[in-house]
Amino acid sequence: MLAGRVILAIVLFVSLSGWIAARTGESRVAIPPPAFDLVDANATGTAVLAGGCFWGMQAVFEHVGGVSQVIAGYSGGAKSNPSYEEVSTEETGHAETVQITYDPARVSFGTLLQVYFSVAHDPTQLNRQGPDEGTSYRSNIFYTSDAQQRVAEAYIDQLNKAGRFSRPLVTRVDRFTAFYPAEKYHQDFLVTHPDYSYIVINDLPKLAEFKRLLPSLYADQPVLVGSK
Repeated sequence: MLAGRVILAIVLFVSLSGWIAARTGESRVAIPPPAFDLVDANATGTAVLAGGCFWGMQAVFEHVGGVSQVIAGYSGGAKSNPSYEEVSTEETGHAETVQITYDPARVSFGTLLQVYFSVAHDPTQLNRQGPDEGTSYRSNIFYTSDAQQRVAEAYIDQLNKAGRFSRPLVTRVDRFTAFYPAEKYHQDFLVTHPDYSYIVINDLPKLAEFKRLLPSLYADQPVLVGSK
C-alpha cells in the first residue's frame, strides 16, 4: 500500500517536472561513470555517503539494483552515538549519512558514486542542500579503503575537468571512522511519509530523475530497512 502511494506520487511529480524545469531553468543531466573504478572481489561492499538530509539519500539508494540495505545515520563527528537533536545543533561535527551495503558483482562503488553525483544531491553546494543549511548537510564521501579513496578523488577530478557541473564540486573525501544508525522513525521515511511536504518537494524529484536519467540502475522495488 505504501509502495503504491510512493509510485503514484512519483508519477504525479514527473508530470510536473517539465513545468518546474521551465520555471527554474534547471534540469539534471546524466553524468558518465568514473573512468577509474574499484574492482572488488568481496561478497559484499560498504559505501558511506553524506549529501543533505538522509531521507532522500536513503530513498535513492534503496532503489539501486544490487544494493541490499541502506541505513540512515551519522558519520564524521567526534561524539559517540549522537542523537538527531544533538547533530542538528551543528556542534557534534557529524553529517547526516547513509551506510549502503551492496553486491560488488552487481553494482560497483564507482556506479554508486555516479548515482550520488547525478541525482542523490547537489555536490556543488557547500554545507547545505536545498532548504537545509549547516555542516551536517555537507557533501562527504567517507571511504572505507584506500581503493575507495582513489576512486572517489579521481572521479571528482574527472567531473571537474569535464565541466559537468556549472560550479566546482565541493565534496569532501574523508576516511571513515564510525557510523551511528539514526533513530527508527528516520528509517524508510520517504516510504512511510510519501505525502509529507518536505518529501514531495525535495526528495520525490530525486527518484523521478533517477528513473529518467539512469533507468538501467533503477530498481522499482526499494530495499527497505523495515523489511529486514
